[in-house]
Amino acid sequence: MGEPQADLAARDANYVPLSPISLLLRTAHVYPDRCAIVFGDQQQTWGETHRRCCALASALRQRDVGKDDTVAVLAQNIPASIELAFGVPGSGGVLNMINTRLDAAAVAFILDHGEAKIFLVDAALAELAAEALALAEATPLIIDITDPAFPEAPSIGSMTFDALIASGSAEEPLQMPEDEWDSIALNYTSGTTGNPKGVLYHHRGAYLNALGNGLEWNLTKHPVYLWTLPLFHCNGWCFPWTVAAYAGVNVCLRAPEPRAILREIDQHQVTHLSGAPIVLNMIVTEAEQTDVTFSPPLAMTTAGAAPPAAVLARAAKVGVDVTHVYGLTEVYGPTAVCAWQEAWDELPQGEQAVMRARQGVNYLVLEELSVRDSDTVEPVPKDGETIGEIMFRGNVVMKGYLKNPTATEEAFAGGHFHSGDLAVWHADGYVEIRDRLKDIIISGGENISSIEVESVLYDHPAVSLAAVVAAPHEKWGETPCAFVELAAGASATEEELIAHCRERLAGFKTPRKFIFGELPKTSTGKVQKFALRERVKD
Repeated sequence: MGEPQADLAARDANYVPLSPISLLLRTAHVYPDRCAIVFGDQQQTWGETHRRCCALASALRQRDVGKDDTVAVLAQNIPASIELAFGVPGSGGVLNMINTRLDAAAVAFILDHGEAKIFLVDAALAELAAEALALAEATPLIIDITDPAFPEAPSIGSMTFDALIASGSAEEPLQMPEDEWDSIALNYTSGTTGNPKGVLYHHRGAYLNALGNGLEWNLTKHPVYLWTLPLFHCNGWCFPWTVAAYAGVNVCLRAPEPRAILREIDQHQVTHLSGAPIVLNMIVTEAEQTDVTFSPPLAMTTAGAAPPAAVLARAAKVGVDVTHVYGLTEVYGPTAVCAWQEAWDELPQGEQAVMRARQGVNYLVLEELSVRDSDTVEPVPKDGETIGEIMFRGNVVMKGYLKNPTATEEAFAGGHFHSGDLAVWHADGYVEIRDRLKDIIISGGENISSIEVESVLYDHPAVSLAAVVAAPHEKWGETPCAFVELAAGASATEEELIAHCRERLAGFKTPRKFIFGELPKTSTGKVQKFALRERVKD
């Protein structure tokens, strides 16, 4: 073709930076009268949502929010959280949704580290916010998100969220980024040791993963999406932007309580939702106990540790169609999916559940998902046995960690993002997690996958939740120790569970000790294995 032609350069007519802001603009233009948000008795359309987001962005700009300025939010799954997903980026600022289940010291760290310029606080969390502000050095402008359900909540802000929106102009358009690499969101990892790391997302990645969610879930127009997933977690896995792209309905729910979930599903004819395996188990158990079968089937994406095959089989019986996805905060939430193969339809239900529990293959919008040697970054054989580390490469990988160049370089060593998850690669190219690097149990030189042992425990009808960690052992170095939550009304002894495991596992993999009781969990429903490891040390 010869030398590049000057007249073929990118210009306004043929290049616009990718941003999820455009997804709201299109839906508000085409479907302005369709319902966008439901919360209790409140409802608003996409046209109203667009106008409120424009006014919100305008009001933030009036208060000097611009490129790279952090707008922090401490709020549950309420309408304001949806509006902020568009209003903050539309102001040019960076949205920092803070984990609502952190303690005051952790919230204070995030406010300081992220240099929050404005801090919006849900009435339900006002006391936590006040404690955090007392500890923080940052002095952001504080905005109260009021709610009649919390009349006694202290007012800690200089104005309310609705007053903030009223001070802006709905006629001012949402501001698209100058560069799609501009930061759109700042999310902090739920680290188990030390301070959490601030993960920066860009507009391009948020746009792509929002569409990737819809493509991989085979979404059609106008889904009704129930917010059982925390909106602070990876910006709700990018689903606020996905729901906008598909002109769907956001059904807001402050907390994933099982009876409330089933009530909202019935009342609003919910079609889709997301959550950790613990939320899946919660929904399935409630449906079983109330003799509910979802028809048409309820579509659910679940991520985190692999859903036990036994739970997936139960889900199918009550009409929950589970799509298993996988990802991390550093990759915008889910960027891998267990893409279903028609040939698997012929398998018995139990075997289907085993296949469905795999982490799978890359999203269409992710360039590469692989299993590699942690040190050499060479791919491991696709033999379903050789363990390596899951790595990512592509446009839906974070920009890096805020103010942490050392951690950023370590994470990107060898040209791939290192997940810290150990997995095998099957001959069909599907990835299956075997453990976290820190969770693998090494007993007498043999590697034991805690996930494998947990899956066996879930096959026992009395087990509701299980976690297996390494316990110190004088002879073998480490042996498995199982922590178990029993299902309501069920009973099981240590001897019974040991016998159950010995029938299904090699002897060295069978836990030598069982501890019964409620398991500690993270804000997203994952079991806090670090806390369990500390317990067995003692």
